[in-house]
Amino acid sequence: MNYSETLDFLYSKLPMFTRIGEAALKKDLHNTLALCESLGNPQDTFKTIHIAGTNGKGSTSHMLAAILQKAGYKTGLYTSPHLKDFRERIKINGKMLPKAFVSAFVKQESKIINRVQPSFFEVTVAMAFSYFAIEEVDVAIIEVGLGGRLDSTNIIHPELSLITNISLDHTNILGNSIKEIAFEKAGIIKTAVPAILSEYTDESKPVFIEKANEVGTSLTFASEIYHLESIRNETNQVVVDVFRNKELIYKELALDLTGSYQQHNILGVVAAVDQLNQSGFKISKADVYAALSQVKKLTGLNGRWQTLSTAPLVICDTGHNVAGITEVLKNIEATPFEQLHMVIGMVKDKDISNILRLLPKNAIYYFTQPDLERALPAETLQSQAAAFDLKGTAYPQVKTALAAAKEKAKAKDLVFVGGSTFVVAEVL
Repeated sequence: MNYSETLDFLYSKLPMFTRIGEAALKKDLHNTLALCESLGNPQDTFKTIHIAGTNGKGSTSHMLAAILQKAGYKTGLYTSPHLKDFRERIKINGKMLPKAFVSAFVKQESKIINRVQPSFFEVTVAMAFSYFAIEEVDVAIIEVGLGGRLDSTNIIHPELSLITNISLDHTNILGNSIKEIAFEKAGIIKTAVPAILSEYTDESKPVFIEKANEVGTSLTFASEIYHLESIRNETNQVVVDVFRNKELIYKELALDLTGSYQQHNILGVVAAVDQLNQSGFKISKADVYAALSQVKKLTGLNGRWQTLSTAPLVICDTGHNVAGITEVLKNIEATPFEQLHMVIGMVKDKDISNILRLLPKNAIYYFTQPDLERALPAETLQSQAAAFDLKGTAYPQVKTALAAAKEKAKAKDLVFVGGSTFVVAEVL
């Protein structure tokens, strides 16, 4: 198979969560272990950092990858889902793996793939580990796909485990309470591997303490040790002062990821840098400054409060649950505009009513649907939104909805695109 045919195989023949949802999940690590054992357990040949969380794990993964790159380490990065190109999932020093590697991997491992019948995600995890091992990375940042305890990535033995935050998402899979979801995320905490929590709630904190005590490891609550002051927005950047307890450790640290939620993520990132330095890594403050001012350039990160065009201002964001949308709305409120236009699409297995309840009633809505089986039909979303006094028109395609919004919007208006990662992916 050539590259295009290989992708067709991966997308259509293997169970894929993006496409069919929960039915694609294999709720144990057996398949991933079998795949990696057939490859000689490549995940054991390089250092890793494991990152989980409901929101913020993608941004945190990219920030840490940028920092390690700047510090001179050959850095692998495994994240999901991709937005534009499958190969976004697997990168080294910001460069996607070659198409030829994807095709060759699937061809070479066809026998074990046919025997084990793994999911799409299980194959891509094994592909990432194989690529990082062959390319001899110094370290790889590994982002959890879903949950943690039973996620395919949870066969690694990392240098550090970092959990960004816990909120209600994928409740049909992970549990209906913060406590239950925290239990699943805490599953990446391992014996003698330092663990960091970027933030926590009163409900989640005891779960993490119990898990750390159970396996015997240290646990750092970043938000109790680190804090930000003098937060200000500048052109395409947010500038902050970072304190460790009362000590100023980064004065005027510039971030090119400008969403307000990055102020939560950065606490975990600086805590991780301190822990990595204690563990033998050599990361200077200059590396941190240089990396965080250009995360998007160094790693190719997209879709986080990203400006697509101006006059009218068009911004997209991948926030797709109650916590994520809450942060999106903070950013919208802080953005000057005359009229707000919302291009919104969602998938069926989200907490749709509670998201719709948050959305502003004075916006003009363009209800749409991403091109996948899990998508909530645009007309269904329009009907459900009407119950919350949200008014607008339904469009069966994302690009059509965005075109309508841009045509109707005036130069000083704001067009926001989101509601689902997959809506953002189609726009990009």
